[in-house]
Amino acid sequence: MISEPKELFVWIWLPGQVDPVVAGRVAERDGIIYFNYGRSYLARADAIPVFNLDLPLESGVIDPPSGHGLAPSLRDALPDRWGRRVIIHDLLGQRREAINEDSFGEMTFMLHSGSDRIGALDFQASATHFVPREGDNASLQDLLEFADRIAAGEPVPPALDRTILHGSSIGGARPKALLNDVTDGRARKMIAKFSASNDVFAMVKGEFAAMKLAQAAGLNAAPVEIAQVLDRDVLLVERFDRVSAGEGSWKRRAMVSALTWTQEHEMSAHHISYQMLAQLIRRDFSDPSRDLVELFSRMTFNILVGNTDDHARNHAAFWDGKALSLTPVYDVAPQTRGGERANQAMIIADNARSSQLLLALKAAPAFLLAPQEARRIIDAQVATILAHWRDICDAAGMTELERRFFEGRQFLNPYAFEGYGPVPAFG
Repeated sequence: MISEPKELFVWIWLPGQVDPVVAGRVAERDGIIYFNYGRSYLARADAIPVFNLDLPLESGVIDPPSGHGLAPSLRDALPDRWGRRVIIHDLLGQRREAINEDSFGEMTFMLHSGSDRIGALDFQASATHFVPREGDNASLQDLLEFADRIAAGEPVPPALDRTILHGSSIGGARPKALLNDVTDGRARKMIAKFSASNDVFAMVKGEFAAMKLAQAAGLNAAPVEIAQVLDRDVLLVERFDRVSAGEGSWKRRAMVSALTWTQEHEMSAHHISYQMLAQLIRRDFSDPSRDLVELFSRMTFNILVGNTDDHARNHAAFWDGKALSLTPVYDVAPQTRGGERANQAMIIADNARSSQLLLALKAAPAFLLAPQEARRIIDAQVATILAHWRDICDAAGMTELERRFFEGRQFLNPYAFEGYGPVPAFG
């Protein structure tokens, strides 16, 4: 029987540092995970709160917010659906049908997910010795084989399993893994996102196109590349939470999701709106004027490219211990669409989430934007999509059939323009 850890230690990479220090301890009691900072950490002149809203820098045991089983800023450091599936596969092996997967608690996922996780936290069994859980730098072919086997619930060869496990237990719903890369002498850390055998359309090519168009439209977007492995598409996304310090060392940037800005629980987050995030930017961000325009632009761009998976976990901010600033945009991925109508994951305005630009204009005042400024942003995005569409589709390796599939469906769908203006036409 696999036992759930009852106590673990939270290690943190402080801003600008390459080595972690112990920040505190988590302990589970009656299904609730409590946190307290260590005395030695509180005594540091450079100590920062893990996040000020749920784990303020103070002595004593800190309860998670009401309705939460653990602090949201700690939950941000844990894997989501795909990463949990990888860990469960590793823990259960051939016994996967004999154990209820829901019996694993968050402490298990803390201990068994890789140390190169997103952000600047890790969880260890020891308060004195940091032992990184990291996989070797596997090839993309190895990673793809691993992802396919996990997705199918098939056994993974032991050598492949141990090589890749701790580089694969990251967040998200789709198959992905971490890898290291050196290009033109520059070390990079990358996330590889794989196409799945049950994809109903060229999702990897569509996400590549959306991300490249976001960059062309002036959004602060994570750099992406596209590769083919075993005749399958792979999207490579450069990580922005790591900064090379040379000689194989890395600085880590702390991050919190928008779900943590709001202190909401995932199960009750349906009412989160873009306007709510705008209010938090005005209150808690180091450069609100810049980030308000950026978030509004991301909202409208999501509408224009059919990314309806724009929930609060797919927005994030860097945390430097004092203030927040938006991270580059990520996971801008066109989604399946059964008909012309669509809804965004978050509310836009008037308690509505319809994927329409007219609704976005109603939200503009929350971002301190006049209607004409908001229209200028939208119109420039439309013009950019039309101007760069064919070249970026070619760079993605889209066939003519794949390109036509996206045109007017995910990208520049007529529904988005109802009440706003004429529907733009692809050339």
